[in-house]
Amino acid sequence: MSQSEPKNEPAVPAIPENANRGEVLDLLEDAINETHRKIESGRVYDPENEKVRQGWMRVLGYLAGQYRQLLKDKDLDELAERIEALEENQ
Repeated sequence: MSQSEPKNEPAVPAIPENANRGEVLDLLEDAINETHRKIESGRVYDPENEKVRQGWMRVLGYLAGQYRQLLKDKDLDELAERIEALEENQ
């Protein structure tokens, strides 16, 4: 971890208020990759380090769930658009 990076915070930018779903998915993907890197890197020398690693694992689980939900929402929106287009053509 670099000196400037706050402890226990992913090194990814904050999500802008006006971000679209694709931008949020990109940021979540970056956060997932960074969290995964933190879990796999480093050695466990003491119980405190293991607690930190377990915290990152919880973060990874949460981020993966949010990412999956956004992908599901995207798929549902695309299906709704396709259905609407089909209904308009009939």
